[in-house]
Amino acid sequence: MYSHLRKLQIKLAEKVKICPLENTKPKLVAGVDVSFERKTGIGFCCIAVLNNDMNLIQKAFHAQKIKLPYIPGLLSFRELPIIYQTMQKLRYEPDIYILDSQGIAHPRFLGLASHFGVVFNKVSVGCAKNRLVGEYQEPGLIKGSFSIMHYKHKEVGAVVRTKNNVKPVFISPGNLIDTQDSINIILKYARGYRIPEPTRIAHILSNRLRKESV
Repeated sequence: MYSHLRKLQIKLAEKVKICPLENTKPKLVAGVDVSFERKTGIGFCCIAVLNNDMNLIQKAFHAQKIKLPYIPGLLSFRELPIIYQTMQKLRYEPDIYILDSQGIAHPRFLGLASHFGVVFNKVSVGCAKNRLVGEYQEPGLIKGSFSIMHYKHKEVGAVVRTKNNVKPVFISPGNLIDTQDSINIILKYARGYRIPEPTRIAHILSNRLRKESV
């Protein structure tokens, strides 16, 4: 079951572009977060857009019923529809999207961040709390320390310390960006918390929306 989706991931992974960031001075960075109400099956998405001063300049919400169940490795097919609907409500176009997910650090090199980047032709970065695939060495304990992560002899991202003496995050390029630029963006927007501000704020807002709907 769902083998056709896995085959589609393999094909889409061929379209992922891992390259240095073209716009080296992005002005707007968006964080994307999706939360779910288990009883109703309704998903709640928030996109929070921050400027270089870390100010929240816009936020967009959308809620809808999610039919596809959670299947490990196929998260993007579950979340992309609601993310797309939320994107339609943005007034400004972000330069970079950060998603609480994997980029190419995925069994078929197409996590949600990469799938998103390819489908919508956006610069995207995956910043996850847990590893999905990849081998790495534990980075140092100081913010900014990192180690490169490999999977099947391929560089797929990095394990990065975003705050002194806290668990690292797992960063992998999604599309139109490389590992080093992905690290730079995440560290720039990591301001006192383990999670970078765009996705941290989006997570807070999507959960607030979910709780208010109950």
